[in-house]
Amino acid sequence: MRLEGKVAIVTGGGSGFGEGIAKKFVAEGGKVLIADRDAANGERVAAALGSNARALAVDVAKSADVARMLDAAHDLFGGLHILVNNAGVAHVPQPLEGLPEDDFDRIVSVNIKAIYLAAAQVVPRFKKQESGVILNIASTAGVSPRPRLTWYNASKGWVITATRSMAVELAPFGIRVVALNPVAGETPLLKTFMGEDTPEMRAKFLSTIPIGRFSTPEDLGNAACFLCSDEASMITGVAMEVDGGRCI
Repeated sequence: MRLEGKVAIVTGGGSGFGEGIAKKFVAEGGKVLIADRDAANGERVAAALGSNARALAVDVAKSADVARMLDAAHDLFGGLHILVNNAGVAHVPQPLEGLPEDDFDRIVSVNIKAIYLAAAQVVPRFKKQESGVILNIASTAGVSPRPRLTWYNASKGWVITATRSMAVELAPFGIRVVALNPVAGETPLLKTFMGEDTPEMRAKFLSTIPIGRFSTPEDLGNAACFLCSDEASMITGVAMEVDGGRCI
């Protein structure tokens, strides 16, 4: 019950790592608003988790949706203590000069702008209550980038730098900001990273992970729970790898 009495928002909580984080938070006593652009998936996860989870259709790249999301957490659960910026998109591997501008803009909107929009609106609330945790889901791509994923890599490098800078600026206000760097995992984005989901491509990816497996939603849920709990009250500004040794 490490999150008993805590209210969290998990963006992109309708699948993948976000779903794993939402499940773990509820299991540890938290109440979770699952914010996802895919309303059906969000409702599916919320229904499975019971009365301590609710779903809301949200486009995290739109300021009005972000405001509606924050208000919903207060209306449904009476407050907000944790914001997990998990929603993210990627692009298929390709030469950096070949990525269409529309795809680049989408990556910037979801992986970068969404964190800016959320921070602009949640930080004043957290400052007022003199507490709060912001968890940004970055990636090993921001630490040890793979070729042909340059613009995705760059977006996750931005997330890591933003996390560290936010942490320094917000610490005096009782707000912690942390990040997780997962390696490729068993999520809907895996096929995008690999370009094609074949046994050969999976073997190639796994050969770069010393522990020898992909990360799972459960792995991310466990790490997120610790970082967002009071057990981690002295930890801020970290971007912790959950990568089976990939970045060593």
